[in-house]
Amino acid sequence: MIVPKPVRYEVRQGRFVLDRDTALTAEPALTGVASWLRGELSPVTGGELLPGPGSGTITLRLHDELSPEAYRLSVADDGVVIEGGGPAGVFYGAQTLRQLLPAAAFRKAAAGEPLVLPAVLIEDEPRFGWRGCILDVARHFMTKHDLLRFIDLMALHKLNVLHLHLTDDQGWRVEIKRYPRLTEVGAWRTESQTGWNGAMDGRPHGGYYTQDDLREIVAYAARRYVTVVPEIDLPGHTQAAIAAYPELGNLDTPLEVRTTWGVGVNVLNVEDSTIAFFQNVFDEVLELFPSPYVCVGGDECRKDQWRASPAAQRRIGELGLRDEDELQSWFIHRFDAYLAARGRRLVGWDEILEGGLAPGAVVASWRGDLGAVSAARSGHDVITCPNTSVYFDYRQGPGEDEPVPFGTVLTLEDVYAFDPVPKELRDDPAGERVLGSQCGLWTELIDSNRRLDYMAFPRVAAFAETVWSPPARDLADFRLRLAAHLPRLAAIGVEYRQEPGPLPWQTRPGVPGRPEDPARWQAKIDAWTSNLQR
Repeated sequence: MIVPKPVRYEVRQGRFVLDRDTALTAEPALTGVASWLRGELSPVTGGELLPGPGSGTITLRLHDELSPEAYRLSVADDGVVIEGGGPAGVFYGAQTLRQLLPAAAFRKAAAGEPLVLPAVLIEDEPRFGWRGCILDVARHFMTKHDLLRFIDLMALHKLNVLHLHLTDDQGWRVEIKRYPRLTEVGAWRTESQTGWNGAMDGRPHGGYYTQDDLREIVAYAARRYVTVVPEIDLPGHTQAAIAAYPELGNLDTPLEVRTTWGVGVNVLNVEDSTIAFFQNVFDEVLELFPSPYVCVGGDECRKDQWRASPAAQRRIGELGLRDEDELQSWFIHRFDAYLAARGRRLVGWDEILEGGLAPGAVVASWRGDLGAVSAARSGHDVITCPNTSVYFDYRQGPGEDEPVPFGTVLTLEDVYAFDPVPKELRDDPAGERVLGSQCGLWTELIDSNRRLDYMAFPRVAAFAETVWSPPARDLADFRLRLAAHLPRLAAIGVEYRQEPGPLPWQTRPGVPGRPEDPARWQAKIDAWTSNLQR
């Protein structure tokens, strides 16, 4: 009943009793994983899981024949062994160990009751190296505590990249000491639009992360083998920055931080001073985020102001460019060279393909599969994140039942059917350029942690399986495992969306449309649970 589904899951005879006398031993390189696992298990066993003699031992160790994120988990009468090719692999094995426990074990209440693990052998490794989630904190700010909680939820599902969208027209969320007005002015807006086309709410909104906040967030994520990839948008989606420093824009009239949604017309100018300004911004951003990847956006850049700007038109002429698309390409190239000189790789949305792609750029393909196919066949690495398959701000059902109906209907089944490799690349060597995928939580219409839970879960669980597990899909099997997984989410306070309409037991697994007795379906879940408690 593991989510995402392991490569191999073998049930064996026996069981292991986890209690207050259980010991935990780990190789020196795995001290961090051992500390995390003690923190998760000690409150529910009442013991400290210290090294040494006990009623049984959980052993963490490295195995050089496994790949860095792969693991092998063995549970027998006399103990538990988790082996991994690297610390990340052992950590994922420890996450799977948690899922073998009953849902009650996810509550951090020191009950001190023995917990029974079934004897199993699990061998597992991820399909993709990039298993991510875009979290937009620019449109609606999330507190540091909420971010740390979300990182834990990502790690539970073996996701390993948090793409943190830190700046946009509606807010600037990262402290830059050289330019304090970016947060003094850019982090606050006077009000927000309700719904996609609704009235204004009349309430100020804002917030930002200090550099110390971000260091804590990055370190917390690293201990859970999650890399935080920052996004600083340019040259579009920059009205908050222009409101703070008007010389960055193309107009003489001052701007305010934008209060409505959609694609704005205000973009950066193309002066050398503006490029230098943002390189100075990135100097501080790179100190905070050790990620080898840095996203510069590049999407939805309206060119109207460049067309009307004598300075932009002079720049096009001086550089011998054909049009404004090539001007944007030149702009992005400047940051590609800047990042490459500092050992980082630029990530940009698929619009960076227009006008010519920067040599080392990674393309995040969101407008269908065309950008992914084009970039991969041109020799560029790709992250697939098509909005019609993995944008979780989109509504989850038809009709008006959703809290804020928006976008294409994107059901749990739709997400589970998604394949990160576009069909055009599956038999093409260029398909090896697909690093993985990431789902998107854009927050124009997500204004609270509760709504974030509702929009993210359980779709995140389905997405996690598409990027971790082998490509074969079995929806009925996933639903059975999800039925056991949802109580875990409930136990840790996740207010996930409960699907309306037919319940899982109303269709016999593997036989669409054929009814099955509810008690019989429930008996399958009860049998699994009772096996843990015997």
